[in-house]
Amino acid sequence: MEYFLTIIVMIAIFIILAASYNLVIGYGGLATVAHPIFYALGAYTTALLAIHQGWHPIICVLAGVLVAGVASILLALSALRVSGDYLLISSLGFQLGLLQVIRNFEFTGGAGGLSGIPSTIIGAARTPMFLVICGGLAILTVMFIAWIVRGPYGRAITAMRDEELAFSTLGRNAMSMKVAIFALGCGIAGMAGGLYAYYFQYVSPDQFDILQTVAILTMVVVGGMGTTIGPVIGAVILIAVPQAITFLNLPPNVMAPLQGIIFTTLVLVVMFLRPTGLVGGRSLTSSH
Repeated sequence: MEYFLTIIVMIAIFIILAASYNLVIGYGGLATVAHPIFYALGAYTTALLAIHQGWHPIICVLAGVLVAGVASILLALSALRVSGDYLLISSLGFQLGLLQVIRNFEFTGGAGGLSGIPSTIIGAARTPMFLVICGGLAILTVMFIAWIVRGPYGRAITAMRDEELAFSTLGRNAMSMKVAIFALGCGIAGMAGGLYAYYFQYVSPDQFDILQTVAILTMVVVGGMGTTIGPVIGAVILIAVPQAITFLNLPPNVMAPLQGIIFTTLVLVVMFLRPTGLVGGRSLTSSH
């Protein structure tokens, strides 16, 4: 039972990640691949404060959100001045560079990772309580993003994404809106990182590398980019399917390639049969 609850906790965390990434790349049209590094900043900030300062968990997680948000603004102010491939390259460089910094500092645990994160909940109720917390925050995140994109500000985001030149000629500041969207989405990713750190009590640079970008992007694309429920469906599928395969009791040298084949097949099928995702949506377009 503990195993199943842990999977659901992971699904809830990745729903938060996929929904926040969808806000940036799906609704905002900002083609960045650096989302996992803000997930990492939230996790490491939360973990370090919990270990060395012993602050209340809510304060530690909020600090992670703040650090991720501020870092995203610093990236956005420079990277969002360019577009298309240049934005992708800038965000990728930012992610890889910061991961190298984390790997080479002793206080972050180096390449071996950071352990000893104190548990906030002890006993048999730990996983069920984390499930309630993470599940509740996942629901609130999806509802919050839906509230934003369906209101007047959401229509402005759509106008900025689709016709930035026309949007600017109306006297609106496209750059400030991009920075706001970017900071909000990355701050939410920082919250997911804080939850991850507290639940698993261990973080390492390898958990936030480029493969994590591929996983989150696949969740958004398969579910439906630019939709409310799409990232939720994508996160459920891409977390649950690998876990279901483990019940086949296959040897590791067979299971790993099988998971890769299934993911690749799933993406190809969706791209050919449902190019806008399982629940519709829009294709990836870079900011203008």
